[in-house]
Amino acid sequence: MAMSKGGFERKSKTSDEIPSSSLADIAFLLLIFFMVTTVFRTSSERDIVWPEAEATKKIDEKKKDILYVWLEGNGDIYINDRLTAMDDVSNIVAPLYLESQQRMVISLRADADVPYRYTDSLMSELQQAGAVRVVFATELERRMTRERR
Repeated sequence: MAMSKGGFERKSKTSDEIPSSSLADIAFLLLIFFMVTTVFRTSSERDIVWPEAEATKKIDEKKKDILYVWLEGNGDIYINDRLTAMDDVSNIVAPLYLESQQRMVISLRADADVPYRYTDSLMSELQQAGAVRVVFATELERRMTRERR
């Protein structure tokens, strides 16, 4: 062993750099972990009686530009599967409509037996939000959508 300045000196020096040989393996394992544990949320269907229609038109919008508003027979309103009070509809829809740069289409999925006063109140709330692109979903549209899947 060599002596220098009154002490012992190591023959091998440790490296100052972090070993990166397994970095790609770790990144790949993390990627697999996140892919396996990610849950893609699907929209759930509400139990409603769909209104009938003789003709319908396909909505040619991206899925992110469609806001689903469900109106049940007892007056309950669900916006993208979240229960919402009638008075809060315009406060929720207005920012979403502006964020989409007014491209958003509101798909109103109302029960066929819902009293008209609920539909009228909901339409007034959507008007206050500035939403002008509202479509009424029907049984025919639902059947066409299911056939395409």
